[in-house]
Amino acid sequence: MTLNLPEKQFNIKKGNDGKLHILDRLRRKFVALTPEEWVRQNFVSFLIDDKGFPAGLMANEVALVQNGISRRCDTLVSDHNGNPFVIVEYKAPSISITQQVFDQIVRYNMVLKAAYLIVSNGICHYCCRIDYNTGSYTFLPEIPCYKSL
Repeated sequence: MTLNLPEKQFNIKKGNDGKLHILDRLRRKFVALTPEEWVRQNFVSFLIDDKGFPAGLMANEVALVQNGISRRCDTLVSDHNGNPFVIVEYKAPSISITQQVFDQIVRYNMVLKAAYLIVSNGICHYCCRIDYNTGSYTFLPEIPCYKSL
């Protein structure tokens, strides 16, 4: 499936269940290759290889509790002190990026309090910076390099 991201090579194999699995470079294990997972793996590689995000500060499928309900953040990037810095939410390419998707990541951010939110379906990517002092947010024209954050 073609995405609006630089092309990368991945370790993909057929699992015991007969389905394709892809090696998650952050979790260091094979996971089911769903359309959303394809976006995740491509986007994580883009952040690390092209935007200079430190892999050691990144994690996939991070558990959090919101209003007593367990949730999972797709990708969390921490700052050098271990605090949440960037949250990334992925959707399959066939899923449009709607207000509902932004509402989902904002709900996660009510718990995590990250400075940046990114949403991608592999074709359209959005990044916004949260200003907690003014209670405002700004959409950035592109996904920034880690060093410029």
